[in-house]
This record gives sequence, C-alpha cells and structure tokens, in this order.
Amino acid sequence: MKAVVCNEYGPPSKLSVQNVEEPSIKDNEVLITVKACGVNFPDTLIIQGLYQVKPELPFTPGSDVSGVVKEVGSSVKYLKVGDEVFGFVMQGGYAETVAVPSNMCFKKPPKMEFPVAASFMIAYGTSYHALKDRAQLKSGETLVVLGASGGVGLAAVELGKLMGAKVIAVASTDEKLKLCKEYGADALINYTEEDLKSRIKELTDGQGADVIYDPVGGKYSEQALRAIAWEGRYLVIGFAAGDIPKIPLNLTLLKGCAIVGVFWGNFAMKSPQRNLENTQQLMQWMDTGKLTPYIHKVYALEEAPAALEDMMERKVKGKVVIQCT
Repeated sequence: MKAVVCNEYGPPSKLSVQNVEEPSIKDNEVLITVKACGVNFPDTLIIQGLYQVKPELPFTPGSDVSGVVKEVGSSVKYLKVGDEVFGFVMQGGYAETVAVPSNMCFKKPPKMEFPVAASFMIAYGTSYHALKDRAQLKSGETLVVLGASGGVGLAAVELGKLMGAKVIAVASTDEKLKLCKEYGADALINYTEEDLKSRIKELTDGQGADVIYDPVGGKYSEQALRAIAWEGRYLVIGFAAGDIPKIPLNLTLLKGCAIVGVFWGNFAMKSPQRNLENTQQLMQWMDTGKLTPYIHKVYALEEAPAALEDMMERKVKGKVVIQCT
C-alpha cells in the first residue's frame, strides 16, 4: 500500500510517499481502507519531533480518518466488513489502509461525505470535551476563542454558540473573522489591530470572559488571561504559535480562576464510554444540521507535504483533508 512516511524529523519537505506493508490488526481493531484523513496542527509538530508524543522512526502521521472497513478483529462485534466509518488513531492515517482501535471507530452517517467525516473527530471531539467536560460551559456565559478560524477554533465557536454562550472570536485577519461570524460568533477581535485584553474587557462590560479557549499559546495567552472573569476557566488546548507561554501564577489567585489542560486524545483512550457519549451527541447535532465542518481544501496523498506547509504558514481556515484512496 502507499503511505506518507516520516523517515527523519524535519519539515514537511522531508516526507515521502512510499510503498509499505499493510498493517495487521489485533483482536480489538479494524482495518479500514482510508478514503480521507484530516490534517491537524499537531501533525506539523509530530513530524518535526516537537510534539509531546514522539513516535519511533519511521512512521506515518495522521490521526483523523474515514473509510470503509476491510477486516475486523475477532473480538469486534458491532462493526463488519463494508461498513463506512470514521475514527481516531495515534498515527498512520496518511495511508491507503490503517488499523483503528474498535472503541475509537464509529459508523459514518450515510449522508456524511468522507472528507467531512475525516474533519470531525479531533476538531469537534476536542472542542466539545473542552467546553462540556473541562470548562462546564453554561448557557449565557461568555466564551472567548483564540485562533478561532482554525479547525478546533471554528468548532469551538460553533459548539459554544450551540451551547448557549456569547462567543467572541479572535483571529489575525478580517477574512478569517468573517468566517467566524458565519459560524455564529457574536463579536470579533482582530488581535493584530486591537489590544486583546482591552477589547475583551470592553465586549464584556468590564466583567471579563467566563471561559477562554486557547489553541494558540504564545504572547497573547497572558493578555487573554488578564481579561478573564472571576472564577473563569482558561482552557489550554495547544500551542500553534510555537511558544509555550510562562504565565504569572499570581493571576490565578487574583482572578480566582482555573487554568485547565485539555488533552482529548488521552481522554478518549482513558474514558471511552464518556467519549462515546460525547460523540453520539455530536453526531446527533451533525445529523440535524446543527454542525457543519468547514473544509478549506482537499489534497491528494502525494500532496500531503503541501497540506502541512499550508497549515504551518497559517493559510488554512477550518480543516484541510488528504484524500487517500
């Protein structure tokens, strides 16, 4: 089979498409023919050896997959050969076939196209887990989303609005903010033109944000934290800016706030039943048209390095997808 292979840590240009052996499956896994694989920002870090998880070389990146079941492990009862599915793997998604743990593989609704299904699991799974489980977001609260036009950010905007929050979207260009507005944002902040802390305070009548969703990190994290409300919750999603901020901890004391880590992948593995319940809720919203993943562009398997380059250069709004077969 064909797969994108990382033989050495480095930029996307170091990746190559190679013929490799098809993976074998364990009793609790299914082998799927991959139709599409979502590109996520952590993929750009993993191939450089900069992520908290470092796979052994060589490896194939890619986690957010959709496709058709080709083979079923002996202990798998609810999936069969031919089922159209989507799921999550730690690595291996940029390939023609991949082995997926059965508890992380779900039947795809018939109306959901494969690229959309491959854009769903990480972005919406992360954002819903963050807002529901970690922040316990309540209707009527104010949610600020940094990096709001990206994959997880746009999902957080959409979900936050669906959950009854007032949503303030933060992004670097007016074009990106226009998309956030279309996805339900009540107010917009262009942080390249406005002071982030002051603008959040202004938009919340001086009260600050109840929940701040931060997949970006870098120099704007402290500014945002300084604009959090009393007993607010600051969600640490990731560090797309590249820099991990050093936060003055006295701010948590003064604000009576909580800084909360969000690692959806570990949550999904350690709490599969809770993750299943979250996924079922998301699928219900998706099926009734309340959620609509935004696909920026679909790339061929051979174009995976270009997809990752575009992600790294902040050219992407919403999700990009690799078509694998």
